[in-house]
Amino acid sequence: MARVQIPDEKREIREPAEMKAFLKQFGINFEQWDVAGRIGAEATNEEILDAYSPEIERLKEAHGFVTADVINVSPETPGLDEMLAKFDKEHLHTEDEVRFTVEGSGVFHIHPESAPVFAITVESGDLISVPKGTHHWFNLCSDRRIRCIRLFEDMAGWTPHYMETPVHADYSPLCMGPSYLEGDSGSDVDELPKFE
Repeated sequence: MARVQIPDEKREIREPAEMKAFLKQFGINFEQWDVAGRIGAEATNEEILDAYSPEIERLKEAHGFVTADVINVSPETPGLDEMLAKFDKEHLHTEDEVRFTVEGSGVFHIHPESAPVFAITVESGDLISVPKGTHHWFNLCSDRRIRCIRLFEDMAGWTPHYMETPVHADYSPLCMGPSYLEGDSGSDVDELPKFE
């Protein structure tokens, strides 16, 4: 389940409507798409794009996106650390960053100009659109797996523009992810940081 955490305020938002309203203040679009039974466990990238083509076409028409692709990463992905290093430091893009999470999970940290840094954990079924010019960074959760549909305004894709005085080092780089909650890490769920 998606959630927003505001570490400096020790606050967490889990209710979808409240989350959507909070994110809207920062121009961030958040949607939840139905995922039950839409693709098989071994679906190809083409099958994923086909299964979600109504949603993809709606976004293309509404926002001028010209292409969509699927990114699929796991601990076995060659060069994963180098790939993640491009996006795990505070940066911005000159176009919106739009991702729909098909499988897995990750966390976007957002650094607004006039509000505290907040983290958005996204999981299967969550669509997020981070507006161009927004300072942010992205990390995978502890299982280091995610499969996303990405939409682009430019065929070249997103180019990160890094900040001169980034703040990403001051915030936790990983979300715990579903495997942690299920006890795979050997820790109790009660040990997770929770914000009221």
